[in-house]
Amino acid sequence: MAPGIRFPDTADGARWVAGAVITDGRGHVFVQRRSPDRRLFPGCWDLVGGHVEPGESMPEALAREIAEETGWRLTAILAELDHLVWTPDDGVRRHESDYLVRVAGDLSAPRLEPGKHTEFRWIGEQELDLLQDSRNPGDTFVAETAALGLARAKAV
Repeated sequence: MAPGIRFPDTADGARWVAGAVITDGRGHVFVQRRSPDRRLFPGCWDLVGGHVEPGESMPEALAREIAEETGWRLTAILAELDHLVWTPDDGVRRHESDYLVRVAGDLSAPRLEPGKHTEFRWIGEQELDLLQDSRNPGDTFVAETAALGLARAKAV
């Protein structure tokens, strides 16, 4: 883990979300399309991540979500990207922390989580508008986080 990275106290009673920005070392970020029957953001392109389970730390949640959603193994947390609070259509307030991470595994063949994701892509800065395809026009968070991760990846 890189020095200076802060992790929130996920046992504080808030609903926490762990977000992982995975890059390939060649200027691309990993994205996956959410299944069309998902309750939140159906059919949208998204980054890897999900809810922190009770008793789980943020690094533990990142490792679990990466393994569940891609089959890859978290090897390093390289940078802290963003912390935000958001409330989607279900009305549940969430606290999210996003990190630039490194993983081990075959980056050309992720094992997508059955029933949750339908496809994946590696996209560069010129393709970040793809992340707006099924989202509300004002919902630019995923594209902004991906752009921040790509920029930080150049520095680490």
